[in-house]
Amino acid sequence: MKTHYSIFIPVFAALLLLAGCDRSDDSTASSKPVPISSGDECHVCGMTIHNHPGPKGQAFIRGSSTPFKYCSTRDMFSHVLQPEVRSRITGIYTHDIASTEWEAPSNSAFTDAREAWYVINHPRKGAMGPTLASFADKTAAEDFIEEYGGEIVRFDAITLEMVANLKTGSEDEDPAPSH
Repeated sequence: MKTHYSIFIPVFAALLLLAGCDRSDDSTASSKPVPISSGDECHVCGMTIHNHPGPKGQAFIRGSSTPFKYCSTRDMFSHVLQPEVRSRITGIYTHDIASTEWEAPSNSAFTDAREAWYVINHPRKGAMGPTLASFADKTAAEDFIEEYGGEIVRFDAITLEMVANLKTGSEDEDPAPSH
């Protein structure tokens, strides 16, 4: 009887080890943008995302099966630039504001945030005040600057300090409250 159990214990242990080896990460399997719906809340501030102006964002983070959604590009960068998050991004998207309305961005207007062109320090406001305007191409970003002012930055040049110090493009206005 002792021999019978001694055979099954190592076999059972080996099966447990093998079951743990192939843990596919669902978050990397489908990292295409998903619609922002009326009940979605911002991962950073907890506000409902849907009814606020300006470009929104979403990021797929390794270890999570659903994307983190953000009410603004400002909140998106505040989260994804954290050292413990940045290296785990498997997909990240923001609205191409040239192909949608500022007041109500469309779910069909998401673009790869790593490839986007951003305009900072302009007067247009997002959900929490100053935000980064995002564009799929540089010409659209330049056209936005002609109309509203600001300056162009690329994804890899954006820092937490830059995000924390966004201005509205007008020295007379106070910066948005932090959250």
